Amino acid sequence: MNVFSFTGNLGKDCRVGTGQTAMVSFGVGVKSGWGDKAQTIWIDCTLWGKQAESRLSEFLVKGQQVAVSGELGTREHEGKTYLTCRVNTIDLVGGKREEASQEQAARQPAPRQQSSQSAPPEDEFIDDIPFADPYRGARSLLI
Repeated sequence: MNVFSFTGNLGKDCRVGTGQTAMVSFGVGVKSGWGDKAQTIWIDCTLWGKQAESRLSEFLVKGQQVAVSGELGTREHEGKTYLTCRVNTIDLVGGKREEASQEQAARQPAPRQQSSQSAPPEDEFIDDIPFADPYRGARSLLI
């Protein structure tokens, strides 16, 4: 059984192909390592069939974070070996694109002002609760 799962960001907008079967292809960059040893591994992904026919391609844009699961493979081109993935499932992991969230923020009304009264300290209410945590001041782990 060949199942490969990874999370990364799209390097550019997806490409949609039409033929006998609908196809969406995209490249995902996966970061690995840290510090001086950090590197990005690029995986060429293809999505086929009904999933490719859906509106998913509208959301597969440069920078979008995705979680992908599928069948890992390789292909050779001009003496280089490339990783490929035939996608079984894909999930949009990251939030909305920054442009979309800025547009949405412009449409939302301004936040309401808080009243001039400040909230009482948290401990003021805890003393009245009979089952309050007796260790609330000591933030240590009890084993």
